[in-house]
Amino acid sequence: MPRTGSTTRDRTRGARRERPGRSAGAGGVTRLRTRRQLDPRRRRLLVAGTVVVLAAVLAWVVLASPLLAVRTVQVDGAVTLSADQVRDAAGVAEGTPLVRVDTAAAAARVAALPQVADAEVTRGWPDRVVVTLRERVPVAVVEQDGTRSLVDAGGTLFDTITGDPPAGVVPLSVADPGPDDRATAAALAAIVSLPGSVRDQVTQVAATTPDDVTLTLSDGTTVLWGDASRADRKAEVLAAVLDQVAAGSLDPATQVDVSSPDEVVLR
Repeated sequence: MPRTGSTTRDRTRGARRERPGRSAGAGGVTRLRTRRQLDPRRRRLLVAGTVVVLAAVLAWVVLASPLLAVRTVQVDGAVTLSADQVRDAAGVAEGTPLVRVDTAAAAARVAALPQVADAEVTRGWPDRVVVTLRERVPVAVVEQDGTRSLVDAGGTLFDTITGDPPAGVVPLSVADPGPDDRATAAALAAIVSLPGSVRDQVTQVAATTPDDVTLTLSDGTTVLWGDASRADRKAEVLAAVLDQVAAGSLDPATQVDVSSPDEVVLR
C-alpha cells in the first residue's frame, strides 16, 4: 500500500534545509559582518575613555590629593641654626602637594639667612621636603661702631656677638672688612693657614694694606706676616720658630719676621 505524508527522515532533512543559520541567504551573513566591523571602534572608544579617566585620577593624586603632599620638612646641616629657624625660612607649608613646591625659591630663602653659605631644597617622595645647608664657619671677629661681627674665611660678616667669640676665632682689625676688601682677604689668608696650636696664641690680626699683615701673640710677640703669598709656608716656618723658642733652642724675640719665609728674622 502506498504511503502518504512524510517520514521522520524526510522531516529531519527538511528541518535541516530550513534552519536559519544554514541558509545561503545573504541577510544573516551581512548582519553578522556589520556587528563585527563595529567592535574595533567600540574598543578604541573604551580604551580612550579609560586613558582619560586614569589621567584625571593621576593628575588629582599628584596635584591635589594628600597622598603626595608635604608631611615633613627635613633639615640637614644645621649647626648653630635650629631646624625650626630653617623651616620658617624655607616657607614650605605642610599639606602642599610635593609637585607644587618651588624648591628653588625655598632654597633662596634659606640661603638668605646670614649664617648660611649655601642651601639646596629637594623633594623626598612621597611626602618629604629635604633642606640641606652649609653654615658659614667663623674664623675672625671684627668690631664696627660698637658692634662685633663674625667673619668667615671668604670675608663675609654674617652674625653679631656680645660675649666671647667661639674657640679659634681671632680678633681682626681692618679698615673696611668685607669679601671685596683686599686687606681683609690677606689677613684671613694668614688666619686660616695657621695650625691650631699657633692660632690659639694669636690675640689679634691687623692689616692696614694687603701687604702688611701683622699678628700679635698672647706673649706680646709681633709677627710680621707681609702679604697673602706663600701663606702655608709662612705658617709652617712660624710654628717651627715658636716650637724652638718654647724648647729653649732659640732665644725669645719680640718680633718674628716671616714675610720672606726662607729668610726668617728674629729681633
